[in-house]
Amino acid sequence: MPSLPLDDENLPLFTVGQVSQMLEIQQAFLRRLDQERVVSPSRSAGNQRRYTRREITIVRYVVDLVDEGMTLAAVRRVLELEAVLRELRAELDALRAALAGRDAALAERDARLARLSAEPG
Repeated sequence: MPSLPLDDENLPLFTVGQVSQMLEIQQAFLRRLDQERVVSPSRSAGNQRRYTRREITIVRYVVDLVDEGMTLAAVRRVLELEAVLRELRAELDALRAALAGRDAALAERDARLARLSAEPG
């Protein structure tokens, strides 16, 4: 079965008005998030902001942080640091996998050496 456009969380489908209604926030707040580079939605051919489901999730998170008293500059920094943390975790996972592969290759080499050493000869 083909996937529907709504299945893609990165497809810019939602207007400022729709997101405003969904999250019960002011449209001006969404425009401010874009101006402050906290959440930067794509633009339609008519230059209207279009939000993805992923961006809506981020806006909801931003609203929570602002409600806790954080400034938009602080929120932007938190989002940047969280992105760096995700990248570092992915790099760590890749390095761990590489080390596991190296350890397996070394163990195989050691086993071959042990077999060769044990052969009469």
